[in-house]
Amino acid sequence: MNWKTIFRSFKNKDMQKRLLIVLGLIVAYRLLAHIPVPLAEPTKLKEVINSVIGGSDFGGFLNLLSGGALAQFSIVLVGMSPFITASIITQLLTKAIPSLEELHKDGESGRRKINQWTRMIAVPLAIVQSIAFIYILRQTVLAGNTTGLSDPTTIEWIVAVSAMTAGSILLMWLGELITEQGVGNGISLVIFAGIISQLPQTFATIGSSLMDTSAGGLSVFGWFTIPINPTAFWVTLGIGTVSLFVLYMLVKINEAQRVITINYAKRVQGNSSYGGIKSMLPVKLIAAGVIPVIFAVAFLSLPAFAGQILKASGNPAFLQVATNLITWFQAPQPGAFTGDTASALIYPSAYFILVILFTYFYTGIVFNANEIAENLQKQGGFIEGVRPGIQTEKYLSQTVNRLILFGSIALGIIAVMPFGAEYIFAQLGIQAANLAIGGTGLLIVVSVGLESLRQINSRALMVTYDDYK
Repeated sequence: MNWKTIFRSFKNKDMQKRLLIVLGLIVAYRLLAHIPVPLAEPTKLKEVINSVIGGSDFGGFLNLLSGGALAQFSIVLVGMSPFITASIITQLLTKAIPSLEELHKDGESGRRKINQWTRMIAVPLAIVQSIAFIYILRQTVLAGNTTGLSDPTTIEWIVAVSAMTAGSILLMWLGELITEQGVGNGISLVIFAGIISQLPQTFATIGSSLMDTSAGGLSVFGWFTIPINPTAFWVTLGIGTVSLFVLYMLVKINEAQRVITINYAKRVQGNSSYGGIKSMLPVKLIAAGVIPVIFAVAFLSLPAFAGQILKASGNPAFLQVATNLITWFQAPQPGAFTGDTASALIYPSAYFILVILFTYFYTGIVFNANEIAENLQKQGGFIEGVRPGIQTEKYLSQTVNRLILFGSIALGIIAVMPFGAEYIFAQLGIQAANLAIGGTGLLIVVSVGLESLRQINSRALMVTYDDYK
């Protein structure tokens, strides 16, 4: 990363304009996250939501990914989930239906049409999820005998669902506007901004835990005592150490790449010669970036979400199924590791496997070996010792598959590492709640941050090109 070039690019008006637009769109998203759904009196509604969030890890997990929108029961509560789900559906269909695959290969026009279909699929998904969220909230409140909410009328249902659906579509539009600025992936940056917005509250909680000296202070070699909670200090130190290690490994994995040398045949046309040069084809260890993690988290939230709906329905026939879905497919609480260890391992295992599968799946979309081999052959390029055409395609496919195998396993290990830390803390009798949720947030934040910096660096090289003449 060339920081001098990046800082120099900030003097460019086009770069300033792009960054200010992205910053303005993120601020707009954060403002939307504080507009409540018109379902009840805001203060009363917030009291109810806080009681629901505090009762389950699933609620806290959704609140983290939505950037606090769940705590406010905001109009953007549904978030990017419908668009992510629609993207997975369209990408699966693109691989399964030959006509869609041909359309995808048509270039920008074909991909634009597929993106339009993705937006259209996201609308009914947003409507369904909006209805489900309101239904789950109301049934959970009634079941918990907490502060009651009046039974919504048909008009209130329509207004609330319309507001949440419009919020989701508006968020999708904001994400696409951010992507158009060329300084990062809009979907990822929206999720990034939501997680970052929770950091002040997290640091405040850690600070209050450290300052709680009711159980005594921290003794330093018996010489003097610091007014800091000793248990909270060691837990914070352990979590911070693990976070720094994960941060280091994640940066290394994201930046790792295999460089393939491309040779171009020398051609003579008249008195001029072309080609006869070498170029580099970098193949990243994880070409899919943070998308596999986001997809895995979104996919894993669906069974628990379905379990919440079944449980909220109050039907005794579905109660056991709903309980199992909620227990198996949500981040296990630290205490779960000391009890039913088998069920507590289902979520981390599924998370690990899905990260690997989505890494393979998404890399196959962003890195098309057949297309690259065809382009190299048309341009007279070849890899030394490999024949152009089919042999080049096989070589590229084998190289990418080997890289993905190591990269996806490493990414999966980093993703489930916080669960291992929770297990260790639980065995030591230390409560470290929601550590796995924080680990997922850290994974997304670091990956999105690196990818955005990379795109900003590329844009900075473009706008400062004239300075090197």
